Amino acid sequence: MSIYKLETNVDDCTGEALAYTVERLMEEGARDAHYSPVFMKKNRPGWVLNVICDEEDIEKMEKIIFKETTTIGIRKIKLDRTTLPREIIEVETEYGKARVKVCELEDETRYYPEYEDVAKLARENDIAFMEMYNIVKNSIS
Repeated sequence: MSIYKLETNVDDCTGEALAYTVERLMEEGARDAHYSPVFMKKNRPGWVLNVICDEEDIEKMEKIIFKETTTIGIRKIKLDRTTLPREIIEVETEYGKARVKVCELEDETRYYPEYEDVAKLARENDIAFMEMYNIVKNSIS
């Protein structure tokens, strides 16, 4: 399966604008998006914005990047991707339901509670995130 990485350097954009850009990209279907601090030419501080998306979303992602940042160019890199077989299950806890990603690796099964569900249950029940994460994980049969 192939995916694409869109990458751009930005040297005159605020952290707030980049945070908003990442939110917009994720809302519009990016598989992942993040930015990292770097030192650019002439030793100026700046950012590298990375977006992982499907081929059919490239144009939409580029429009958001150009609209929301000060960049004037975007690099596109086609990537091949290997993934583990996975499924999403729902588990019941004493605090409510939560989704868990189940991944298979040879003879091992790994369980990853979904962040949004753990955070929601933690907030609703005034329980620390990691405690709720462990509650969800321990509720898997």
